[in-house]
Amino acid sequence: MADDQAPSTLAHTLTLIREAVPPMHRGGRPIVFGVAGATLAGRFLLRRVGLRRLSSGFTRFGGLATAACALFFRSPARVTPVRPGLVVAPADGLVSLIEDAVPPAELGLGDVPRPRVSIFLSVLDVHVQRIPVPGVVTAVAYHPGKFLSADLDKASEDNERNSLVIRTASTEPTLAGHEIVVTQIAGLLARRIVCEVKTGDPVTAGFTYGLIRFGSRVDTYLPVGTVPDVQVGQRTIGGETVLAHLGVSGAATGE
Repeated sequence: MADDQAPSTLAHTLTLIREAVPPMHRGGRPIVFGVAGATLAGRFLLRRVGLRRLSSGFTRFGGLATAACALFFRSPARVTPVRPGLVVAPADGLVSLIEDAVPPAELGLGDVPRPRVSIFLSVLDVHVQRIPVPGVVTAVAYHPGKFLSADLDKASEDNERNSLVIRTASTEPTLAGHEIVVTQIAGLLARRIVCEVKTGDPVTAGFTYGLIRFGSRVDTYLPVGTVPDVQVGQRTIGGETVLAHLGVSGAATGE
């Protein structure tokens, strides 16, 4: 009987391990494999010239660096709420700023300020970005810029960034046709923004669409009058935390 149970117990254990260890985003694989390859090559060369002690130290350091990179590029599964009209957080991190601001000029959306929720991602946060609402991507715009610390207010205007405009889709007329802007912003250490969607793509809320490498910020611009459901200092979970409810304005809430 014990022998019959052993395979199922092992399979169950492996399943638990796979569920506990999140997969790695494909955008991070070249870096992780590169660090691992450099570690193995360095170990081989150091041993070849007789520096075994140095080789052991280098291997340990390289192993830790490889594990750290793999952890940084993790892309955990998320359960996105499906109630109509929800705007979910596009990223994990800390809500650093909530204010009215004009969307990035390169999108051509005019100069009317909209509610903006800024989420700051430290190097310890998950760095994949997720679509905040179901709909269609109507614009994608890249803007080169500086690499200031992403937690500074002026990072939204001065830093390298990539923006999406998503027009919401819904069976409820009052929830369809809203424009949501999501902007990936490079930070002090970030040197690469990855965006995997293009104009015309249909998207679903919670879908992983991009990645910012090493420290960053993500801004979400909501329709005029929308009241954010988060507060400065609150931590968000990408694809799960609700940022706002479309169709709920300040007038409707008595603000």
